[in-house]
Amino acid sequence: MPSYSRAEAAVQPLSPAEETLFRTWMRATRLIRRAFDEDLAREQRMSLAAYTVLTRLSEAPERRLRMGELAAAAEMSLSGMTRLVTQLEELGFVVRCRLESDGRGANAVLTDRGFARLEEAYPAHLASVRRHFADHFAGLDVAELTRALEACADSASA
Repeated sequence: MPSYSRAEAAVQPLSPAEETLFRTWMRATRLIRRAFDEDLAREQRMSLAAYTVLTRLSEAPERRLRMGELAAAAEMSLSGMTRLVTQLEELGFVVRCRLESDGRGANAVLTDRGFARLEEAYPAHLASVRRHFADHFAGLDVAELTRALEACADSASA
């Protein structure tokens, strides 16, 4: 992987292939996320954001995360997460518990009802991920592609 200083990187033009890849990636990420959201809304009456929150909680120890950690894991703002968790609480999918160690903080906890709802929505989401994403990588080195995308994410978060 080339190593450029910030000044060099700023003036290093993209090749036509790199420019095409970049523009295609930007378009694809926007449209694919929209497709996932539309498929879940149509088939499960659930948003992609809600599905993501339920998934992250289901993967957490004791199915619980601090609100800030959940927001980061779902790539949402804390205020957006607070609004979404309130909606999920009203549906009985999540409960919010004050932290004993920190009176200001709260955990979001996935309920059994929320876990059952996640299991119900999973097949529709999986079909959407296959249709709009995974099936398009047949024959490609998925591990290599994953490493490249992880490197992109790591450099952007540094």
